[in-house]
Amino acid sequence: MDFSNLNDYDRKQMEHLIEEKQMKDFMRMYSNLVDRCFDNCVNDFSTKTVTSKENACVNRCVEKFMKLSERASARFAGKYFQNINIIKKYLVMFLRRIILIFNS
Repeated sequence: MDFSNLNDYDRKQMEHLIEEKQMKDFMRMYSNLVDRCFDNCVNDFSTKTVTSKENACVNRCVEKFMKLSERASARFAGKYFQNINIIKKYLVMFLRRIILIFNS
């Protein structure tokens, strides 16, 4: 994001708020991943150790989640840039019309 139009104090405040939100989002995602993988993979509480079956399940769960997150991020980025290009296209058309109106 471009905060060049803000003064130094406001820019630092915005950057701090964004960093806080990103950290909260990351912690929420991490917590959801732990909950999901634990619920799906840990079934035997008769021993203190994690069984090889549970360990393999957790590894698959985390790997699947990471791949899904990567794909979702790439998809979101693609849609974001696609939308930005569409907005730019319509903005240019709009500005051209305004110029034509003012020139006539």
